[in-house]
Amino acid sequence: MSYESPPPSRHRLPGWPARNKLGVAAGVAVLLVVAAGGVYLGNGWVTPEPSNAANALQYPSPSAGQPRSDAATSESAPPTVPPTPSTGTTPSTAVAPKIPATGWIPVDRAAWKAQADAYRALKVDPVPSGVGNLPEFRADCQYSHRLPDDPIVAPGLPGASHMHSFVGNKAVDANTVAGDLTTFTATSCKPVQDHSAYWVPTLYDNATGKPVETTGFRVYYRSLAKNSTGQMPMPNGLRMISGDAKKKKPTPRGATGQFYCAFYGPGDLDGIARSTNGNWPICGGDATLHFMMQFPDCWDGKHLDSPNHKDHVAYGSGNSCPTSHPVRIPAITFDIQYPAKGTPAGYYLSSDKEGKSASSMHGDAFVMWDVNTMNKRTRNCVQGRRTCDNYGYQK
Repeated sequence: MSYESPPPSRHRLPGWPARNKLGVAAGVAVLLVVAAGGVYLGNGWVTPEPSNAANALQYPSPSAGQPRSDAATSESAPPTVPPTPSTGTTPSTAVAPKIPATGWIPVDRAAWKAQADAYRALKVDPVPSGVGNLPEFRADCQYSHRLPDDPIVAPGLPGASHMHSFVGNKAVDANTVAGDLTTFTATSCKPVQDHSAYWVPTLYDNATGKPVETTGFRVYYRSLAKNSTGQMPMPNGLRMISGDAKKKKPTPRGATGQFYCAFYGPGDLDGIARSTNGNWPICGGDATLHFMMQFPDCWDGKHLDSPNHKDHVAYGSGNSCPTSHPVRIPAITFDIQYPAKGTPAGYYLSSDKEGKSASSMHGDAFVMWDVNTMNKRTRNCVQGRRTCDNYGYQK
C-alpha cells in the first residue's frame, strides 16, 4: 500500500497532527480470560468482583427479529418491518428464515476457554534478524461489495441501513451471522485466514453522485501500550463499532475526525486547499484521501455484542483496562485509502448526505479468524512486540 500512515505510538510524534493520534492500549497485571460467570486464569474459573459489564446482564435483550429501540446505538435504529401476510400456501415444513440475534450476545464459554488454553500453551516462534519492534499484525483488504445492509446494527433487515462499502468476507449481507463467516470464507483480504467482515459508510463524489470505493484498506491488530502484559487474542464472533453515524458536525481544517492527505514523502496532511464547504481537504502532489480509526482494546470477556454495540468493549488508559472490561485484546485500527485527491465540490458520506461533513465516518468489525492464526499472530507479534505483516514477521 503506497502511503504513509501515522505511527502506532501512544504519543504523537513530531509532524503528525493531533487528529491522527491513535489512542492507548491497555494492560492487566496477569494473563487472564473473562467469560460469562467468571474469570478464567488457565487452571480454573474464579468469580469476579461485580462490574458494570456483569450488571449489564440484567438488561433485557431484544427479542430475535425485533428492531432495537435503544437510543444509544451509534447508527440509526432499523425501521420496524411489518410481518408478511400469510397466503396459506406455505408448507408446514418450511424452514423459518434465519434471524440474527441482537442485544447482549454471550460468548461461547467453552470455545473461548479452548482458545485461551491453546494461546497460553503457545511458544513464541524464533525471531529472524531485522524484524521491527512495532507490536502489530495486519490484514490488507480490497473493496468487495456495496449494500444498504448492516448485519450488526440492522441484522435480518436488508435495505434498512444507509449504503455501506464492505471489505473482507465476500458473502456478507444483512442476514450474516458468525457461523456464515466460517462457512463462506472467500475474502478480499490477505491473509486468507482472516474471514472477518469490515465495513464503512460509502463515500460519494458530491459533484457526480458516484461512489468512491477504497483502493487500500489495511486492518491493523496492534498494541499501543508500552508493554503487552496480559495480552490475549480476539474471540471469534466479536462485533464492534468505532465512530458515530449520527454525528453531523462540520470538519474544517484542523478538526478531529476528518479525512487527511497522505503518501510516501513530505506533504501537507491537511491538504493544500479545502472544498467550498470547508469539510474536505484537497490534496497536493501524489497524496490522496485517507481515513484512520481505532477500535477499543479492552473487552468484558462475557459478550460478543451489546445493544449499542459498544458497551461490551472499552478503551484502555495507560497500560491498564477498566475493571469492567479486564481482557486486553488487540486494538483494531482501520487505515483506509481512497483514489481521490479532493475537489472544490467535495464529497459526502452515505451517513450524512445533507450535511456533507466527515464527522459521521464510522466503521464496523465482525471478527472471525482461523483460531490458530489469530493465536499465533497475537502471541508472536502483539505480545512478542514484533512487527508482522500479512503472513508473519516482517523483515
